[in-house]
Amino acid sequence: MAEQAKQEASGFLKQGSVLALASILVRIIGMIYRIPMANIMKDEGNGIYSAAFEIYNILLIISSYGMPMAVSKMVSAKCAGGEYRNAYHIFRCSFVFSIFTGGFAALFVYFGADFLEKSFFSEYHGIAIPLRILAPTIFVVAVMGVFRGLFQGRKTMMPTAVSQILEQIINAVVSVAAAWILMNSHSGETRQAAWGAAGGTMGTLFGALTALIILFLIYLLYRPIMKKQMRRDHVSVKRPLSTTFHLILATVIPIILSQTVYQLSGIIDVTLFNNVMKAKHVENISTLLGIYSTKYRVLVSVPIAVSTAIASSMIPGLVASYMQRDMKAVRYKIGIAVKFNMIIAFPSAMGLSVLAIPIIRLLFPGSDYMTGGLMLMTGSVCVIFYALSTVTSGALQSLDQMNLPVIHALISLIVHIILVFVLLKFTPLGVYSLVAGNVTYPLLVCYLNGKSVRKCIRKRQEVVGSFCVPFLASFVMGICTFLVYQGFFLLTHRIYIAIFPALAVAVTVYFVMVLKLKGLSMEELAEFPMGRRLQMLADKFHLL
Repeated sequence: MAEQAKQEASGFLKQGSVLALASILVRIIGMIYRIPMANIMKDEGNGIYSAAFEIYNILLIISSYGMPMAVSKMVSAKCAGGEYRNAYHIFRCSFVFSIFTGGFAALFVYFGADFLEKSFFSEYHGIAIPLRILAPTIFVVAVMGVFRGLFQGRKTMMPTAVSQILEQIINAVVSVAAAWILMNSHSGETRQAAWGAAGGTMGTLFGALTALIILFLIYLLYRPIMKKQMRRDHVSVKRPLSTTFHLILATVIPIILSQTVYQLSGIIDVTLFNNVMKAKHVENISTLLGIYSTKYRVLVSVPIAVSTAIASSMIPGLVASYMQRDMKAVRYKIGIAVKFNMIIAFPSAMGLSVLAIPIIRLLFPGSDYMTGGLMLMTGSVCVIFYALSTVTSGALQSLDQMNLPVIHALISLIVHIILVFVLLKFTPLGVYSLVAGNVTYPLLVCYLNGKSVRKCIRKRQEVVGSFCVPFLASFVMGICTFLVYQGFFLLTHRIYIAIFPALAVAVTVYFVMVLKLKGLSMEELAEFPMGRRLQMLADKFHLL
């Protein structure tokens, strides 16, 4: 049984690696295209773009953002029991559910754009323009999420990975082109920045449409397999539609609520910052928010994508083990998922901190790199806490503890609001108060989630290999990386020349340190991307 658990965990880690690589590539493409787009729109346009996305994200989450995870959980649970007809019945009902909720949210944003601007973001002149372009995107993403949930529930992440990459490529091309065209065509208007932001949001719409078409074509190819499985199904019992929709609501609402609470923290941060800074007569509010959202939050989101991918890939297998009451497999899968995430999160946070200012200067030349660099330097530790909170939330949802992540997120949000308000009101930290809140919020969530996971599975997470070894290896890596970068920069005075040797040293030192400290076994190393090559390399240099 233990060997079977390891094989199943190996499967979801490999699938998670596929999705993680796709997510990282998507984030890298996102960073690359955001550089010219940010330079085209300037900090004011970036502030409008980010504020519009805060509204878009919260309504997307409320309407259907939790559908991929919810559909994945429900489909995998039914398929684990051989109930294929019920699994695909849930898929069809979820599709109808998403059409309704996504359509309603899209209509609300389109026709209520002016109301949203006046009520919440009056200081962003023209935010209604990008909101109207984002409105149909909500509907498209809602429908697309059901297809992704179906494939993930069947333990294949490839359709999601391929569609994400193609989506982001189209997004990048259209966003930059449309932002440039609309900024130039409205150069004489007071709302020029808003039109630039609208061009950026146009890429989001076209990218989502591309991904939906790809997923639909894959679904057509997959339908014969679905029909074959349903014909062989002698277990499913037909249930009324009301029961199915009740199951969908019971599954999706807690996921949506936990995501909504997280997204609310972003909107509340923007609102608090605007109001408190106005009272303090600060003039460059939108510029500071543009730096925070475009430079700091975009960069820290890249390694966080790995934890999201692992959580998504973990759920189907974890649900199957839990349905079979195989707690040994459940404990093993949760433990290896946490360890896998920490092995990646610790060096990511350290690297972003040590190379914060060079990274900002390289990616965003001509901007206020000191402010963005200091944000990244002090706030990159949030990567570790977001990684841990994401995986533990996925674990609790897989164990039918759907309400706990919501409760923990709500408690953390209340503490977050109080902390950010106090820092903004009574300290000179300014925008760095938002960075502090962005660190403490996931810290409290992962602490509360961790306690609940331990209670559910009656086992503590292994500490040395999961936390101590990555921390020590990252610390040594950070020192070496800093010294190498400073040495090359003093010699060349070129950031792009100095940063690449520093990154090469960072990867090498961390890899050697983790293996020498016995942080990974040879079997665990195989689960990483290019695992076989890493095994051969470790064996050649006697690192294990």
